Amino acid sequence: MTSPESSQSSDFIPESPTKRPYALTVASSDSGGGAGIQADLKTMTRLGAYGGSVVVAVTAQHTRGVDSTYVLPDEEIRAQFDAVVGDFDVGAIKLGMLAAASAVEVVDDCLREYDGPVVLDPVMVATSGDPLLEDDAVDAYTRLFERATLLTPNADEVERLTGAYPDDERSRAEAAETLFGWGADAVLFKGGHVDTGANAVRDTLVTRERVVEFTNPRVQTERTHGSGCTLSSAIASRLTHGDELSTAVERGIEFTHATITHPADVGGGPGSVDHLAGSTRWDGALR
Repeated sequence: MTSPESSQSSDFIPESPTKRPYALTVASSDSGGGAGIQADLKTMTRLGAYGGSVVVAVTAQHTRGVDSTYVLPDEEIRAQFDAVVGDFDVGAIKLGMLAAASAVEVVDDCLREYDGPVVLDPVMVATSGDPLLEDDAVDAYTRLFERATLLTPNADEVERLTGAYPDDERSRAEAAETLFGWGADAVLFKGGHVDTGANAVRDTLVTRERVVEFTNPRVQTERTHGSGCTLSSAIASRLTHGDELSTAVERGIEFTHATITHPADVGGGPGSVDHLAGSTRWDGALR
């Protein structure tokens, strides 16, 4: 009898490891996959960073809304953070939905041990309108601002935090002054919720030294679930590659605009941005 041929080789294939910068998201899970930690990790991978996570809360969530939220115990949040920073060289941290005052305080304490860039997305309300931050957590949240390299609030979040609706240069300056007073280094005023009177979205980066505006055509779509998470994690990813802040913001906006222009047709609600959308130039690190 003839023995069957084997396709296996006796030689081992040598490993070929890839060195990538490490980005960490400290946020909450979105079971639907469009926002939260899931969106962050997809974005980080797409933009060439090795992404890790500290899960603060678990949500039962989909494209139509948020059904429930469970905040993890403080010690579990801390244990995750300690495990990551004890083993990885974390190039940047993105902060997302932190849900409750107790979780905010734990994260604030964790960040005392970290001196790299921090992109803070002050997530308060989901795209569906469901609240994502408990009322008593707002005051605690502002204490995190002194840890932030960059804040990325939308117009509604700016108004809730500062009382100023950032729809013109003067109101943005007033809001920035308040946010700088709480310790933030820079603020990206996202323009998606602001009517500019033109078919455009204007995002405005304000630092203590300068103001930079980024303008893109407004996409006529309701499929924006996850866009804020995507933008902040894209900026954090670019910071791990060594981009200067305004360059990281510009590239983060460009990537997010692509995911909104070509959204994902998923779920029974409006849908979500698509992290696989756009040109293959997004695969891996931008150069």
